[in-house]
Amino acid sequence: MPIQLKQFIPLADEKSLSASSHVLFVLPPGKPPRMPYGAVLEKKLKRSHSKYNDLAKTPMSSDLPHGGPSGAPSGAIASWVVLDAKHNAFQRHTLLRKALKPLLDEKPQTLTIAVFGDDAFRKAAACDAFYVASVNAAELPSRKKSKGKPKLLKTITLHGWQESHGYAQTRARVAGNTLTRQLTMLPPNELTPSIYRDKVAKLAKENGWKHEEYDMKKLQKIGAGAFVAVGQGSEPQDAAIVRLGYSPKGAKKHIALVGKGICFDTGGHNLKPARYMHGMHEDMNGSAVALGILLATTQSRLPVKIDCWLAIAQNHIGPKAYKQNDVVTALNGTTIEIVHTDAEGRMVLADTLTLASREKPEFMMDFATLTGSMAVALGDRYSGIIGNRPELLCKAMGAGTACGERVSAFPFDEDYEEDLESGIADIKQCTLEGGADHILAARFLAKFIEGDVPWLHVDLSSSNRKGGLGAVASDVNGFGVGFGMALIMRLLPESI
Repeated sequence: MPIQLKQFIPLADEKSLSASSHVLFVLPPGKPPRMPYGAVLEKKLKRSHSKYNDLAKTPMSSDLPHGGPSGAPSGAIASWVVLDAKHNAFQRHTLLRKALKPLLDEKPQTLTIAVFGDDAFRKAAACDAFYVASVNAAELPSRKKSKGKPKLLKTITLHGWQESHGYAQTRARVAGNTLTRQLTMLPPNELTPSIYRDKVAKLAKENGWKHEEYDMKKLQKIGAGAFVAVGQGSEPQDAAIVRLGYSPKGAKKHIALVGKGICFDTGGHNLKPARYMHGMHEDMNGSAVALGILLATTQSRLPVKIDCWLAIAQNHIGPKAYKQNDVVTALNGTTIEIVHTDAEGRMVLADTLTLASREKPEFMMDFATLTGSMAVALGDRYSGIIGNRPELLCKAMGAGTACGERVSAFPFDEDYEEDLESGIADIKQCTLEGGADHILAARFLAKFIEGDVPWLHVDLSSSNRKGGLGAVASDVNGFGVGFGMALIMRLLPESI
């Protein structure tokens, strides 16, 4: 059920907050505004040897006194945070997440947000606070014993600002992010390729998306040898490339989204050790991000035609599993020398990118938890982007900064490809030396895009960060949905 939003233009006062049990105050920098429970905040600041503007670095929370002049309800708790104009979106979202944590940890059914400051500040603060509160109130998979139904946030009451659109686009972003996290967090026995395909088919029916599947038989028939090499190692052979289509009337752009959907990655014959195999059910996160963007775009009713391609498979060991030194032929006729079976992501993406590019989109974007070297390069706070158009990289970095999901660009120079030269095939899958594998992987993928389509590759090194990232408090954070939406909007005509 979507969260009910109640909006009130007047600033919050003691009377309007008298029934509130969990209150977030979002405040401007400078001089403290007149606000309810101001005396409580002043005492807490004094006791902790802090100043008002320190709330722009470290939010503060406190229980509220019952009764008295303020009329505070019994058992109420408040949290205060200052947002500075110097803060970027990531910093604002991080501060709001930290300020909301003590409130949301108590699993309230109602949450009150009170914004203060001038009109411009309250407008921006209300939107940010609603997004961060909503995305962290989402129900996520858990298999722990429970005595009853999970207690979910049902109502957010906003004082100090009102929007006629009810934050519809923000709600769409939350829905997309939530779907991404829910799928990614499912244990691997609950999200096999067969189960995943069934879930995708259900989503397509619910949202009116066109739905088509390329199963293993069909992929073998059309010659998609790169994908088949990976999929044939599993039993049953239930891998598939799934295509979804969203095509609203008056669409102003045709975009393709591609996502790596490896439901579990053992590494194949080059078996991962336990430390690195743990968590490999999340290797389908790229496909979940693509699905999340598709859902958010659909719910936002953006005028853009989207083809969404999901490369769904597992990387297992079996009699038919592909091996080092195999040579396979991809859909576009390129022969590939297999160097390492744990580089399966670029294999399933290769044929998927070929299929996507043959539909002649104006822009392609793929998402994948692809390389460990990107995580080494950036850690888990940023994701990396590589593309075949410099101007596209600039727009993408701007979109990431604006939406609070940060990305950093990497080189795409042709001479990197010398490392992938093979003596027996058109190209090596990867190298054994490692090094700049995130760049080599992008050079490899580009070989399978037909028609020189503008393309952006997103290596999701920040898909999982302990303690959360930016707006999102869960380790699996749904990174990429907000970024994808923001970039798509920047690529649409300015009149939209």
